[in-house]
Amino acid sequence: MIIAVSSTGKDLDSQIDPRFGRCAFFIVYNTDDNSAEAFDNENIALGGGAGIQSAQFIASKGVKAVITGNCGPNAVRTLQAAGVQLYLGQTGTVREAIERFKNSVIKPSLEPNVADHFGMQGGTSSAQGGNTGWTAGRGGGMGMGGGRGMGRGMGMGRGMGKGMGLGKGTALGFDFPAENATAQPDKTNLSRDEELNILKEQSRELQRQMKDIQDRIEKLDKNS
Repeated sequence: MIIAVSSTGKDLDSQIDPRFGRCAFFIVYNTDDNSAEAFDNENIALGGGAGIQSAQFIASKGVKAVITGNCGPNAVRTLQAAGVQLYLGQTGTVREAIERFKNSVIKPSLEPNVADHFGMQGGTSSAQGGNTGWTAGRGGGMGMGGGRGMGRGMGMGRGMGKGMGLGKGTALGFDFPAENATAQPDKTNLSRDEELNILKEQSRELQRQMKDIQDRIEKLDKNS
């Protein structure tokens, strides 16, 4: 069985990184042959969507269980959609966590244990200044549909955000809330059902985002 542990370093004696989406490294371990490989977490600096991106990366490696300290709602939903079990609240070294897993000392978790935006600078819901309101933000995300999309300009974002794209060259000048940003899944090694489940979850997330935006528009219209 292939498992992954969020880690502060590249070896089994490194401490567990308490952040899933923004951990420093992922150590992928095969319990069948005791082999291990460390991967840099390229999502650590993302302004939003780090949990979803990290979950997609993990699923693409064939991982069936994740051991970490904390995990937010978006990452939990993405892991569940990919059929990956999650073990939360773990501390100590990666090696110790793996032994606890092998000996069935730890139990899988079904619910997130932190809110959205956990692990971002200052622990706030905004990547810049901790402003929880709607602020001008510069998006920078790869869009759905294969292009850089909504979110290249200043607009209705929450700090640094990965935007929703509408195709190549389309730039409408505003972002969705950063932590809820949705990106195209890494399809490498994902089965059809796993990819379908992830895309369905992303579709539901986009619908929630659109409703939030529409509610905000209506509120601003009433106050104008």
